[in-house]
Amino acid sequence: DRTLGTMVKVKAHELRGKSREELLRQLDELKTELQQLRVAKVTGGAASKLSKIKVVRKSIARVLTVYNQNKKQAIRDKSAGEIYKPLDIRPKMTRALRRKLTPEQASKKTLKAIKKAKYFPQRKYAVKA
Repeated sequence: DRTLGTMVKVKAHELRGKSREELLRQLDELKTELQQLRVAKVTGGAASKLSKIKVVRKSIARVLTVYNQNKKQAIRDKSAGEIYKPLDIRPKMTRALRRKLTPEQASKKTLKAIKKAKYFPQRKYAVKA
């Protein structure tokens, strides 16, 4: 019961400096505190404890957000030079845009079209005044 009252609103910028283990440890602490606060709510605890539930819930959300962002960034860094990336790292776009030809593929010409362009180039005309 000593942890009740010691926890203050955690700030995201402070969390970003922490390691994975520290974040998970803090998450466990916050979850146990939330559990204690919920017990206090059922047993008719003080109003200050009840109002703290919201703060702790938001703090848990902050810790999880930072943890997940770090995890995703690590995956991004790992798959930076690779050809195939995990699906959640690839650009979302729309289904049609994802299936669209690349500009290089779209501008490619067939052998017949290349020959035709070579043998019948654009004519140059000048109008006599």
